[in-house]
Amino acid sequence: MNLKTTIIIGGGHAGGEAALSLRQGGYTGRIVLVCEEHGLPYQRPPLSKAFLLAATEPESLLIRPAANFTKADIEIASGIRVQAIDRQTRSVTLSDGSTLAWDNLIIATGSRPRQLALPDPTSLPPANLHYLRNLADAQRLKGDLQPGKKLLIIGGGYIGLEVASAALTLGLQVTVLEAEERVLSRVTAPEVSAFYQQVHQSAGIRLLTGARIRSIALSSNGTAVHSITLEDGQELVTDVVLAGIGAIPETGLAEAAGLDVDNGIVVNEYCQTSDPAIYAIGDCSNHPSMAYQRRIRLESVPNAVEQARVAAQSINGNPKPYESVPWFWSDQYDLKLQMVGLSQGYDQVVIRGNPEERSFAAFYFAKDKLIAADCVSRPSEFGMIRKLVQARTSASSAPALADTGVALKDLL
Repeated sequence: MNLKTTIIIGGGHAGGEAALSLRQGGYTGRIVLVCEEHGLPYQRPPLSKAFLLAATEPESLLIRPAANFTKADIEIASGIRVQAIDRQTRSVTLSDGSTLAWDNLIIATGSRPRQLALPDPTSLPPANLHYLRNLADAQRLKGDLQPGKKLLIIGGGYIGLEVASAALTLGLQVTVLEAEERVLSRVTAPEVSAFYQQVHQSAGIRLLTGARIRSIALSSNGTAVHSITLEDGQELVTDVVLAGIGAIPETGLAEAAGLDVDNGIVVNEYCQTSDPAIYAIGDCSNHPSMAYQRRIRLESVPNAVEQARVAAQSINGNPKPYESVPWFWSDQYDLKLQMVGLSQGYDQVVIRGNPEERSFAAFYFAKDKLIAADCVSRPSEFGMIRKLVQARTSASSAPALADTGVALKDLL
């Protein structure tokens, strides 16, 4: 019997979940998980939070123990990179010069951090300039987060604010620069942005909004960032810099192979690319959203895991469309922010609870339907909030949502 082979490119949440889901779904062929990093798939969210704060061993970050992959007969090609995809011969070329043939291919290459514009982009990157994508990045950053040092964070998004809270706890002097007029401006309402700005400033963070960079000055020997000057003339001298200014999907392999790419690898509702034998999942994929009636690309663990399962089901001959409403989370200090849905285009915000008590929810409506919600330190309500967003609750429920005396389950 000629058994089929599925190759998975990328050893993150999406890749690891796809491999295990294939086998759990009854796949009897060969599964090869090609990981550019050494080791097994691991959790990335802790890298900007708990990993920086504790003496965490890398093994504790593993998504699944090694025994799970061994038992499932999944081959791990660790510390090796796919250099090319050949759709004609249905093979991939690896960085060691070898090739692997495939019947189905899953691309789970994720995304890479957007780079900061430096005075001399051709020179070696400054030793004290950090990005945060993988474990090696986190280990290097952790080594620089020493008490008393000045840390300058460029970008007031989730990564920037999470690292800011961890660094402050570690005893650093932290400044956050946000080019927009408020933090988290692309994903939350002004009320939520104002809450998080107040939280960080009260904790001791220096937070500058509307802060656009004019120039970056390197040390005399050119090996480190010495200071950053803003458009208003402020010069900020620093010891350590973290750039958290967004991410770019890793689509190079797909583009070179002639697959459709548009802000990610274009896939259908079954995670198939323009080549039906090739799938793309996680941060690198651009998928159609039934809930929002448009294409979206998401950078989130739940999306990566759920798309991995959809691709596995399709390969196993049991296709089910990807219909999930996206959700995310962020841990800062003692606060847990849980988000469901996408709030872009909202026309009404309803607040439940009291931000001054550090526990509230913001509900986003568009065209009289609930499209998203942010939930701050109300974990017991989040499950019900997710259901309300998935149900596209009517705006007529807004007064009841704002009334903490009304149980959310009564609104379904």
